Amino acid sequence: MQWIEEIAELEALYGEPGSASQNKVADRLTPGYRKWIMASRFCVVSTVGASGTDGSPRGDDGPVVLELDEHTLAMPDWRGNNRMDTIRNIVEDGRISLMFMVPGSNTIVRVNGLARMTVDDTLCARFEFKGRLPRSVIVIRIGEVYTQCARAPMRARLWTSGDESEGLPTAGEILAEMTEGREGGKHYDDGWLKRAKQTLW
Repeated sequence: MQWIEEIAELEALYGEPGSASQNKVADRLTPGYRKWIMASRFCVVSTVGASGTDGSPRGDDGPVVLELDEHTLAMPDWRGNNRMDTIRNIVEDGRISLMFMVPGSNTIVRVNGLARMTVDDTLCARFEFKGRLPRSVIVIRIGEVYTQCARAPMRARLWTSGDESEGLPTAGEILAEMTEGREGGKHYDDGWLKRAKQTLW
């Protein structure tokens, strides 16, 4: 295997980035980036910490983040599986990237920045949904925001290929496999949708 181990090797292999890839970068929410991110109900959050890296899907019934000002976003930490991989990394390190997606668009908007966790009552209350509040809020200081190249979702036919999930193992089947049948299985899958609907927020 021939490994690339020097940045100079990468630069020689790939060449210079195009001007558009440099000129699209902002250090704050411009009107265009604001409109795009506020239309996004789903993003993938990437963090890094002492235990390694983490990628976590985040979704909401409206915008997945709230703008506090043109340099700052806030994201509620709604109920999940309590592994705390993402928020543990944020407390340890703070570096964060978010990839905002909108169904039907091959454009993905990236935000890179620094994040902190808060349990501020006033901020948590801004995310109240049907009487429920997040346990904490992730506050993100924007370092840079830009559009990603659209080729990856185009190659994957992300929004046009239809449902391709038939025949894939379910979460219950995977859990049963991992626990040698002690957990998971059909019983887990049959009750999952009801449990999820009761605990989305």
